[in-house]
Amino acid sequence: MDSAMGDDDSYSKSVGRWSVFYYGAGHMLNDITSACWFTYLLLFLTDIGLSPRDAAVVMLSGQVADGLATIFSGELIDRFGHFKVWHLAGSILVAISFSSVFGGCIPCNIFGSDSLTMETIGYSVFAAIFNVGWAATQVSHMSMINCITLNSTSRVVLASCRNAFTMVANLSLYAVAGIVFTTTSSNTHDDIENQVCIIFFYVLICMVSSSSEITLVNEQYRWIAYLSIAVGCCFVGIFHLGTREPRLKANACVGNQARISWDYWFKKVLYYQVALVYVLTRLVVNVSQAYLAFYVINDLRMIQSAKALVPAVIYVCSFFVSVMLQEVAWTGQRLKAYYSTGGILWVFCGAAIFLLPRNMSWFVYVLSIFIGVANALMMVTGISMQSVLVGEDLNGCAFVCGSLSFLDKMACGLTLYILQSYQTTSKQAQGHLATDVYVSVSRFGLGLVPAFCSLVGVAITYSMNLHPQTLKHTLVPLLE
Repeated sequence: MDSAMGDDDSYSKSVGRWSVFYYGAGHMLNDITSACWFTYLLLFLTDIGLSPRDAAVVMLSGQVADGLATIFSGELIDRFGHFKVWHLAGSILVAISFSSVFGGCIPCNIFGSDSLTMETIGYSVFAAIFNVGWAATQVSHMSMINCITLNSTSRVVLASCRNAFTMVANLSLYAVAGIVFTTTSSNTHDDIENQVCIIFFYVLICMVSSSSEITLVNEQYRWIAYLSIAVGCCFVGIFHLGTREPRLKANACVGNQARISWDYWFKKVLYYQVALVYVLTRLVVNVSQAYLAFYVINDLRMIQSAKALVPAVIYVCSFFVSVMLQEVAWTGQRLKAYYSTGGILWVFCGAAIFLLPRNMSWFVYVLSIFIGVANALMMVTGISMQSVLVGEDLNGCAFVCGSLSFLDKMACGLTLYILQSYQTTSKQAQGHLATDVYVSVSRFGLGLVPAFCSLVGVAITYSMNLHPQTLKHTLVPLLE
């Protein structure tokens, strides 16, 4: 008994700076591949010859696999533990399958078929495997926080470091993309001679891919994927070398309280309100990110490096706004006010994006600043509403987070599939003059869909009854 108490006392102490750094580095691979997934996957798949509908099928298969794997991974990790084993296994799946998604259709080479159906199936399989690995890594890494320490301040610091690495990962991706798009040819039809492979994953793909696939200009996206994986894997190594397997007993993490039934949440009106707001917020961020590259290149006809520069501006602005929000003393009314401010900003930005003519393409940089601000306001307050919903019912927080994540994946996947189903038809209406404004799927995906979701989210937020006394956890800074 004394030994157990001694262990609990040691876990109540603050976590050292290096331990926090090692932990935060563990989600870098997930974050950088996720940014690449939503930003460039649809553009890559359509460039290699898949129809917009088939490209949407590939992404939908990944989103469905992610949503289901999130629930099952949490249940299995709760039963069997071994966080680092799950994290490492998920990271290996992410690295191999993600490099395969951007490295060519491996099943096509195995079966000797170049049909579009085989390509769609091949890319969908690896997209699903990637998202299963991604979910295992995410759940194991996130759930480690409560079992690393009992110190509430250290838990916030660990979560803050994880969030900081997310920003670093996204900016790293766009830095890599900017270099690749700037230094390689932008011609999408001319062949490029095979280059010497400097990354291990690239060597593996070269061994199983045909030279005709490798020599396409879509090698740009492959280089982005391979470099992202290489960077992410380095941080995974840092995480596993510097972080020990948590030994804190489960009863020390959550106490001896009984598990809360799912019915408990289904009887709460606030659960449905928070779920809708969270899903709508994720739709705003993910759908806009997926169509930003299409909009910049196909609609505004900007240079290739703009595909990296514009989203980089968004993330830089989001980062600075997130840092400033840590100084706010949160109340229920302020949560609603800040979310509404972000939503209204997105409504105006969405309208401007939908109507922006090609000869004013430079204005997208101004819009990206406001989009970055709006994304930060909506994401920070939208996630904080989950804390309000959970309150002190800690034994039910896993279900809340898991169920909302499941709804988020399903909603994003289906929305992208529906939008991509109309991609070919919309392109036929493309104008030729610089002053033309034609109705494209990119304008819907980047403009109207986020604006509509933001407006609905603001309306739902206005109807919420958020009690100030339940917000004591949000008084702690988001970043330190």
